[in-house]
Amino acid sequence: MLTDAVRLLVFPALMAFAASSDLFTMTISNRVTLALVGGFVAMAFISGMSPSDVLAHAGAAATVLAVTFLFFARGWIGGGDAKLAAVTALWFGFDHLLEYALYGSIFGGVLTLALLQFRAWPLPQLLVGQAWAERLHEPKGGVPYGIALAAAALIVYPSTVWMPHLG
Repeated sequence: MLTDAVRLLVFPALMAFAASSDLFTMTISNRVTLALVGGFVAMAFISGMSPSDVLAHAGAAATVLAVTFLFFARGWIGGGDAKLAAVTALWFGFDHLLEYALYGSIFGGVLTLALLQFRAWPLPQLLVGQAWAERLHEPKGGVPYGIALAAAALIVYPSTVWMPHLG
């Protein structure tokens, strides 16, 4: 029962929170990242994941963190995005890393194009005065890439070891 609660609630809820936080504030809190690390540790323990599998998942996270840190250093993504991608890799391990990266890239491209189009139009009157919408509408504003990363994670998550396959 506890395993199911953690499996079905922690990862999806924290991903949804990270996406909404990035949309409204352009930040992903370190608390979200730490909660995802804690959730992984709890799931690994509760599910009886072997130490070698835990190390493999940690290796996937370290690999993604190294790559995304370079992206962050070049100004291509935010620090919260880098940490979110790395902690997602911790949950997915190498088995689902390529799938996650592909979905994240596709969703990120679509999000960026949609945001560029949104910025080309006048801000709808309904959104005038909404700080988050005005921030997104800024021509030189950033892209809340955490939305794409979280969406990719939620697409891939059902095919991971954490979700039992029925049938």
